[in-house]
Amino acid sequence: MLHRMSWSRKAFLAANYLLLGLLSALCIVPFVHILAISFSSASAATGGLVKLWPVDFTTAAYEFVLGQEEFIRAFGISVKRVLLGTAVNMILTILVAYPLSKEVRQFRWRTHYAWFFVLTMLFSGGLIPLYMTVRSLHLLDSIWALILPAAVPVYNVVLLLNFFRGLPKELEESAKIDGAGPFRIMWKIFVPLSMPALATLTLFCTVGHWNAWFDGLIYMNQPKNYPLQSFLQTVVIARDSSFLTDEEIALLMLISDRTKNAAQIFVATFPILLVYPFLQKYFIKGIVLGSVKE
Repeated sequence: MLHRMSWSRKAFLAANYLLLGLLSALCIVPFVHILAISFSSASAATGGLVKLWPVDFTTAAYEFVLGQEEFIRAFGISVKRVLLGTAVNMILTILVAYPLSKEVRQFRWRTHYAWFFVLTMLFSGGLIPLYMTVRSLHLLDSIWALILPAAVPVYNVVLLLNFFRGLPKELEESAKIDGAGPFRIMWKIFVPLSMPALATLTLFCTVGHWNAWFDGLIYMNQPKNYPLQSFLQTVVIARDSSFLTDEEIALLMLISDRTKNAAQIFVATFPILLVYPFLQKYFIKGIVLGSVKE
């Protein structure tokens, strides 16, 4: 039976859609503005003439950022770092969060291990001891220097273990009756049911590895080993032109700081924008819908 919506309901929906549309515009318009700046001339960008459409269209900023062999190498290093780093982060996060999500009667030393990890969030040994540790392990100028120091993101562990605690205990009990062990229960039941949480944490790890630049400057002694963000920080922001060609230096003179920074933002953000839609579907998907029957 069809029900006719009241005028108050229609007004509410219209106002709701209008508000959501305005909020969406507030998020999209700044990116459109920066994109327009990145394709505008240096004089137009510096003079504040660019709004939502490029003025004196030019690709000089992108030609400088993308037209270097060093950039392609740095891009590849960042992609490798994201793939390896995210995989290591997620595997270790699951392996740590699952036992810590159990009660003390199931995992006797759970509280002690939980406090051990939490203390690492509150206290740090400092940059110098960390660098000395990485150097003593002979990890300098290697991809593992960018991955292993932050292999276990404790904040993600806390989020995931709380998520595991919210899953119905009946699922684990029924699996134990069928003879499943802890690892089988974790990989066959808890991990599939936790896809929304895992997708969110995967996005956190991916963005974190992609945007990181400071550790690349610390642990890499040679510019050829820089990840993308460290390369952009050194060449584009600090304007270190020691290893640029004459053509690249001349091209750098044709762009302004605004167009250069705008191009940098989109070069660094575009891969994340490509990844996000594939993970978005998990954010709104039901977790255990229909898995427990009354």
